[in-house]
Amino acid sequence: MPEHGRRTNASQRCQEADAAEVQAMIRVRDDPDEEDVPVAFARRMWNGESPVRVWREMRGMKVAHLATAAGVSRSHLSAIENGAKKGSVKVLKRLAAALGVGIDDLV
Repeated sequence: MPEHGRRTNASQRCQEADAAEVQAMIRVRDDPDEEDVPVAFARRMWNGESPVRVWREMRGMKVAHLATAAGVSRSHLSAIENGAKKGSVKVLKRLAAALGVGIDDLV
């Protein structure tokens, strides 16, 4: 096969993989008012980054602001975002409320 044909096939496979990944990230939902998540942020969560951190950054919030709004310490929030702590249901509910998302979006 000519070199050009190999590149075209590789490029096409990459495009198909990207399309499949994007489709996997799209949420099927009944509520048309539910917020859409930009692909860049969805990819970060898909790749294992902390949903709390991704939502916080998507909202343009600093750690201190979210911590205050949720009534948790900055160090506790940082530990949750870094994966050192999981966060109790109580704390995750407060973080979800402060971020304007459901708790299921954070776990």
